[in-house]
Amino acid sequence: MRRLPLFVFIALIVVLPLLSATPEFWITQLNYIGLATLVVVGLVVLTGVAGLTSFGQAAFVGVGAYATAYLTTALGWSPWVGLLVGLACTAAIAFILGAITLRLSGHYLPLGTIAWGLSLYYLFGNIAAFGKYDGIAGIQPITLFGYSFASGRSIYYLIWIAVLLAVWATSNLLTSRPGRAIRALKGGAGMAESFGVNTAAYKTIIFVYAALLASVSGWLYAHMQRAVSPSPFGLNYGIEYLFMAVVGGASNVWGALLGSALVLIIKDQIQSWLPRLLDSTANFEMIVFGVLLVVVLQYAPGGLWAYVSAPFRRGAATRGKAVAPPPEAPALARRLRPEPGQLVLEVDAARKQFGGLVAVNDISFKVRAGEIVGLIGPNGAGKSTTFNLITGVLPLTGGKVSFMGGRIDTRRARDIAKLGVGRTFQHVQLLPTMTVLENVALGAHLRSDVSVLAGTLRTDRAREARLLHEAAVQLQRVGLGDYLHEQAGNLALGQQRIVEIARALAADPVLLLLDEPAAGLRYKEKQALGAVLKQLRAEGMSILLVEHDMEFVMELTNHLVVMDFGTKLAEGPPAEVQNNPAVLEAYLGGLDDEEPAHA
Repeated sequence: MRRLPLFVFIALIVVLPLLSATPEFWITQLNYIGLATLVVVGLVVLTGVAGLTSFGQAAFVGVGAYATAYLTTALGWSPWVGLLVGLACTAAIAFILGAITLRLSGHYLPLGTIAWGLSLYYLFGNIAAFGKYDGIAGIQPITLFGYSFASGRSIYYLIWIAVLLAVWATSNLLTSRPGRAIRALKGGAGMAESFGVNTAAYKTIIFVYAALLASVSGWLYAHMQRAVSPSPFGLNYGIEYLFMAVVGGASNVWGALLGSALVLIIKDQIQSWLPRLLDSTANFEMIVFGVLLVVVLQYAPGGLWAYVSAPFRRGAATRGKAVAPPPEAPALARRLRPEPGQLVLEVDAARKQFGGLVAVNDISFKVRAGEIVGLIGPNGAGKSTTFNLITGVLPLTGGKVSFMGGRIDTRRARDIAKLGVGRTFQHVQLLPTMTVLENVALGAHLRSDVSVLAGTLRTDRAREARLLHEAAVQLQRVGLGDYLHEQAGNLALGQQRIVEIARALAADPVLLLLDEPAAGLRYKEKQALGAVLKQLRAEGMSILLVEHDMEFVMELTNHLVVMDFGTKLAEGPPAEVQNNPAVLEAYLGGLDDEEPAHA
């Protein structure tokens, strides 16, 4: 949100309770909107950004509420101690549930959240110390320096301070190094692993993060109501929170506020008017909500916040190229390059079978420092599968792969990335809603150590500046310095491939694997790319290249390996391979009669 609307919003929030003309009902309604927003902000990160659907957030609200309710009534402890204990219990429960549930994928994940959400709901209602389904009453109000937050108008400020802090912290998190990793979880987890992102750890972290925000909401709810019972923490409320996120805009933190406000206001109006319209006291509320959800998904799949914020974003697309690059910052530390000619990669009898299909059949070759090796062959020859075996995306069926003298075929993709192996992909894997600069900065993930806490509290600005500066330098290097702040999804396919190369270079690799980097490029763009690759070779980088443009390959490479049906057909210098009869018959035959495309 831009500064002026933000200041107006904050001023309005501050002034409303001070006005004697403000009805008590409005204050109560705003309190409930604030409490819901806290939960939904967590869902924005978990579901909207990371793509992990959860129906169980209401149960975490219950953990925070019951923890403080029991401690303040049965033991007489301070509500602030109740907050800390509630957060600790929530973190422990969320960590355990997350470690189990987040292993699920597809529709099994939301079903898993429904299961434990129901389990916690029934647990609250069956513990005698919690009053079973009657709950706990007589909860003491929150006090601070002698001031009591007993009334709705007084706790209002506490609720909205918590909301604004949650929005601020979450916005910081999503624009930081860990935030880029979190945004890659939805649709780019495999790619992120290839750049060193521990996706399993980040899933658990944001699961706990969302649960903690819900727990704070529960703590505030308990001391506002001064009583708790299981009913507000059931599955129907978990569905309602998710509905709020979808309505407002599940990928934007301010959408959480909009969605919470709309749903609670509409819900109140439905409860008032529907019985009169239908002349019935039956509960048709969920039916109306279901219809509204279908309408929103049909006409505003990205949520309503996109429409509300449109006036503030107008013209942003045309300004994208004019935005200044990141300010100068100290360069990131660089790896030591191996000596020219030193063995960097050795693939020894690598084999990959998918059932009875042999995709890679005992392939062997080597790549040395300061050398560009071309891995060529017809479509379906097994080239990209070989790339995936080298980078740990796929496990070997047989053979071994060594990098800088050590075996890597038993390592995970992110561990191989740490050693200095960077790559691009046959099918472009950029995050389309992130800027070009942010996509490339993701490649430098391992070159900084910003924690989630540092990103949330915004204490990472110096290190973040270095990452963004490195990303900008690599984009300038490949000729895309004018597109830093353009959304990656708006670029042409050829430009997206160049962005992938810049992202791989941002990782400062010793070995660079390029999978069809020239596909979709015009003739002059290919020439510019070739010049960049030659410069990288001169700097001592090793490059393994898969490409179908034979003119591009023959001019660029020092050594060629030809594959056909998963088997190595020939190997040697480009001129020798080009004249190999077996290669001509299988792949290169007839190319001399064709004119190269200079589109």
